[in-house]
Amino acid sequence: MQSHTMELPRLIEIGEKNINDFGKFLISLNKPKKVSLISGTNVQKVLRKKIEKSLKSKKIKFIWHTSKDNQLKSLNQIQKDVKKDNSDLIAGIGGGRSVDTAKLISFNLGKPFVSLPTAASHDGMASPFVSVKSDKPHSIVATAPMGVFVDIDVIKKAPAKLLASGCGDLIANIIAVKDWQLGHKKKKEYYGRYAADLAMMSAKIVMENSSEFAKKGLDARVIVEALISAGVASCIAGSSRPCSGAEHLFSHALDKIAPGVGLHGEKCGIGSIMMAKLQGQDWKKIVNTLKEVGAPTTAKQIGLEPEMIIEALTIAQDLRPERYTILKENKMTRKRAENLAKSTKII
Repeated sequence: MQSHTMELPRLIEIGEKNINDFGKFLISLNKPKKVSLISGTNVQKVLRKKIEKSLKSKKIKFIWHTSKDNQLKSLNQIQKDVKKDNSDLIAGIGGGRSVDTAKLISFNLGKPFVSLPTAASHDGMASPFVSVKSDKPHSIVATAPMGVFVDIDVIKKAPAKLLASGCGDLIANIIAVKDWQLGHKKKKEYYGRYAADLAMMSAKIVMENSSEFAKKGLDARVIVEALISAGVASCIAGSSRPCSGAEHLFSHALDKIAPGVGLHGEKCGIGSIMMAKLQGQDWKKIVNTLKEVGAPTTAKQIGLEPEMIIEALTIAQDLRPERYTILKENKMTRKRAENLAKSTKII
């Protein structure tokens, strides 16, 4: 039997208007004397003063670093700068990019990492995985955050489409878990039922509450907790399997074909519709749920051309040939891809 390693966050705090407690949270984690803060320019404009006040109140020194993109060149530069800080802890503050940058740098430098998400657009806030742009865009394993600190009030102020994107990333778990079971059946791959059930529960929370969300608006706390649970499911599995299947390969293929178009969770959402059909699952229910949470259900809504969808479907599986998904069972020719996208009204 292969050994299996689980690395989990030590401390998770979810509050409302609790940004002033960030310094206190860090002290309770590992009493850092100095921290490196990585965030984008917009986040710094909004939160910088509050975070600095909170850290100063606990006598924690800090140095800011600005994350502009997740190209390897930029990452390497920030890493060099952070190394010079000689800090005890690295914090990623912001959306996916800043958190991913901090996560990867902390892994490379062997420093503890804390995640402070300002948007709930995907499950990266608590997972050990990082999306890096290279020849083959996909996730790489880094390190799970030592701590996750969330101020729901900050999350609520982010554009609504970011929360809807988070719902898309959660719904993707329905496809991912079925693909994981397929990999277990066909390739004798490790399958952990606990991690799979936790990921499925995160997806079901969105599926079961979507009509309520449609009436009253998205509940940021429910979605954040579901995204954190999904991230923890990946920590328990020791891979992104419970949260990333054929629908994520499709999203990564779109990143390659049309970089910067659409949010990650939006692309995973429309990918989930098509993969659900291939898997024989209720794809119409996924369409309905995405509509109720305000997430896109067609390529046009994201700004993608039909040709891009067809191409992404045909190259998706090749991005990670070792990962067994439903696309291994259904070789995507151009014709098949077009039929699938048209029959699910994606194009």
